[in-house]
Amino acid sequence: MPYLGSEETLKELKRALSNPSIQADRLRYRNVVLRVIRLMTQGLDVSPLFMEMVKASASVDMVQKKLLYLYMCTYAPLKPDLALLAINTLRKDCADSNPMVRGLALRNMCNLRMPGITEYIQQPVLAGLRDKASYVRRVAVLGCAKMQNLQPEAEIDGAVVNELYGLLRDPDPVVMVNCLRALEEMLKAEGGVVINKPIAHHLLNRLKELDSWGQSDTLTFLLRYEPRDEAELFDILNLLDGHLQSSHGAVATATLRLFLRLAAAHPAVQADALSRAQGPLLAMCASASRELRFAALCHVRRLLRSVATQYAAHYKRFFCSYSEPGYIRLCKMDILVELVNDENVALVLEELRAYCTDVLPELAQAAIFAIGRIGQMYSERCLGILVSLLGLRQEHITSAVLQTFRDLVWLCPQCTTAVCRAVASLEDSIQDSEGKQALIWLLGAHGDKISSAPYVLEDYIDSLKAELSSLVKLELLTATVRLFLSRPAETQDMMGRLLHYCIEEEGDMCVRDRALLYYSLLLCGVEDIRRILGGPTTDASLGVIAGHSEEPVDSWAPHFNTLELLLARGCVHMLAGRLPAPPSDGPHSSLSLSLEPALSPESFERHWLELDVSHVGPVTCPWPHCLPEALQAALQLVQIQVLAFSRPQSLPWKAYLYSHGDGTLILAEVLRDSTQGADHLQLTMKQVPRDKHVLQGFVAVLKSALQALSRDTS
Repeated sequence: MPYLGSEETLKELKRALSNPSIQADRLRYRNVVLRVIRLMTQGLDVSPLFMEMVKASASVDMVQKKLLYLYMCTYAPLKPDLALLAINTLRKDCADSNPMVRGLALRNMCNLRMPGITEYIQQPVLAGLRDKASYVRRVAVLGCAKMQNLQPEAEIDGAVVNELYGLLRDPDPVVMVNCLRALEEMLKAEGGVVINKPIAHHLLNRLKELDSWGQSDTLTFLLRYEPRDEAELFDILNLLDGHLQSSHGAVATATLRLFLRLAAAHPAVQADALSRAQGPLLAMCASASRELRFAALCHVRRLLRSVATQYAAHYKRFFCSYSEPGYIRLCKMDILVELVNDENVALVLEELRAYCTDVLPELAQAAIFAIGRIGQMYSERCLGILVSLLGLRQEHITSAVLQTFRDLVWLCPQCTTAVCRAVASLEDSIQDSEGKQALIWLLGAHGDKISSAPYVLEDYIDSLKAELSSLVKLELLTATVRLFLSRPAETQDMMGRLLHYCIEEEGDMCVRDRALLYYSLLLCGVEDIRRILGGPTTDASLGVIAGHSEEPVDSWAPHFNTLELLLARGCVHMLAGRLPAPPSDGPHSSLSLSLEPALSPESFERHWLELDVSHVGPVTCPWPHCLPEALQAALQLVQIQVLAFSRPQSLPWKAYLYSHGDGTLILAEVLRDSTQGADHLQLTMKQVPRDKHVLQGFVAVLKSALQALSRDTS
């Protein structure tokens, strides 16, 4: 919507810009130009003043020139005819005696987005590469990359590339770094800038001349160089040694990544480098910038899987502050679990206990789960804390404690008696789906030790018609049959009612099939079902032998100092080993998915509109409560590409996927709606050519990936 009185304002400004008396007064003239720029930034269309503003650029006032160049770059695409006047003015300024004027004019000329602009800027850019002033050379080097972006289909000029490679030895260090960036942009289709031995040694020797960001960029480019022999390798490491403890975090992490890459065959050297870089990483973890702090914490969390002992003495640095955002506190809790040992376990547990009453339910539950993970090694210390939390009578806390009890009983059988005693005294009813599943599992697996187990399960059976979660129903079926094996007299009647309802009235086919399975097993005899559901028993006197084994540094070193370590709450590569393969039975057992060739959003839309629907139906699987970015990364591991998705908290939530399987292009739309239940997804699929077996295989792979990701995030 135009401003009121905008036409009058433009006429007034036009008269002022054309007034000879104002033009003669430099300060008044600049103030008028400044007023035009202010209106432009506020959204008023001041393009009718283009001619007057171009004339105003013929000034020796540097401030006025900068303002006018900004105006011309903004409105040149809208006034292509008049923009030729601006180009002539800029070309004239490129030959000015003042190097600041030359560089400023050249930079803004390269920023013009107009058809056919390349032929006007090519000669000034090439002349700028040989300019005596370093500022002009800096601008001209980046201008070469901008020229290439303006005409991406044009052939790369070999002479310009050779000129840029020659400028890598320019005496100005900024010109050298700009050359690396420009060559990388121009040659990205060919793999980027080539780093050979002379270039690598030249960059290493001049590393100290660069500023911190130049050093970080240069160290990233040096990852492409492979030393010829051991002597050269250690010479390079000696040159890099001083940068490991740089006060600038980006330089320290880039150096550490290069160190780990070069010393891949020398674990002792890698361990020493990790030890020396500990100070800068800890300093970044206390940075005032939340973004930098989170990135550093994610990297430290990954490091701890290989060198946890190095950071054990600094565990207090990872205590949470209530002023910190939730994502940082979640990351710190994960780190505290990794740093627990015999000396600090009491203080860490006391700290985590304070987080269990946080006002944010997600953080409180995360703290309880962290205590549960510590309880796998220090069960007696943690059980007392968890039992005391039940007395708070808050649903989200009770649900998290029950889930933790379930995991502890499974991993640490010696905790069973204490957990059963706590569950038996539980009076609150749980509404949370995950909490219900945990409680029902405990009642079924250890109902012989919990006196009220049949009566609690009977309450759930009586309210089964109001239950929405199919996972709760499945868990209830298994728990009831298990309890029947240990307490048949109290359970027989309610088990019969449960099986009758699930077989005759339940609409979910998974629940109905599970009920039919148990019914068939019961017909075969109690001993058969006891053998199938009972499983092997564990000696309750045995505890967890040890924690997770240390991972080799090379398993994560290639992804250090990249965004991959920042995805969601865990590293994507931790999921790689947990994602199951597609089912090995059935006609789709040999399905092989691929992300190649890549599909652009435009191609996806065109295929989606042209193809007929091949499959529409619900998919029942636990929904992973994670960020969409983590879901995207996890599906890529099974060769399914997420092309677009909704905002994390939006309902209905929608995502578009594609993959290639056995010569078939598969397009899919996943819809998650609150009305369908937490574990039901609506899947719409299209393919070309049509192949039913490929669709079945794709659905199996998708379900397996979602189930694995759900287990990991829980």
